[in-house]
Amino acid sequence: MRIVLAEDSVLLREGLVGLLERFGHQVVAGAGTAEELTAAVAEHRPDIVVTDVRMPPGFSDEGLRAAISLRKQQPDLPILVLSQYVQRAYAEDLLDSSDGTSVGYLLKERIGDVEEFIDALHRVADGATVVDPEVVRQLIRHRRDPMARLTAREQEVLALMAEGKSNASIAAALTVSEGTVSKHFGSILTKLDLNLSDSTNRRVLAVLAYLRG
Repeated sequence: MRIVLAEDSVLLREGLVGLLERFGHQVVAGAGTAEELTAAVAEHRPDIVVTDVRMPPGFSDEGLRAAISLRKQQPDLPILVLSQYVQRAYAEDLLDSSDGTSVGYLLKERIGDVEEFIDALHRVADGATVVDPEVVRQLIRHRRDPMARLTAREQEVLALMAEGKSNASIAAALTVSEGTVSKHFGSILTKLDLNLSDSTNRRVLAVLAYLRG
């Protein structure tokens, strides 16, 4: 297979290149950033992409977000994510893309042997979904607890709403604009699946969800 490999650690990337080539695969490009990954896929049209989650410049979720963007452009592009942790929000987006086919999400520290990794690579390239059981466990727990979807700032906003504060009061307490509070509230409603047209009812329901949580 022709592979584009995205990993910011040069030593780890070169080690993976050697491993993949030992099993008869060709690494057509190695990328150290999300931008390089996107460019390499456009240039080489690989059979599969193998990417880390954390990449420069922010070392947060750049690699995973790039993978999601690539899937939007090429829905049939197989992607195998290798990570040290579970990035829940974007993992869900990636697994939901194109009905979740040709996608893998493995945790580096839980890969037991080389053959296991190569087998996962082949299965993803052949259209299967390969997900580490720990990733599945965290995603299921996350979906069962809607409050876990909220960011720390969104939880702050909701907590102040539960105290009966208006958007203006919340904005003053958090030293942000009312527009920012409104955006947070919109995000809260989406994450809690509260889509009623009556904004007053949605506010009450959001507060109730917070109190139950």
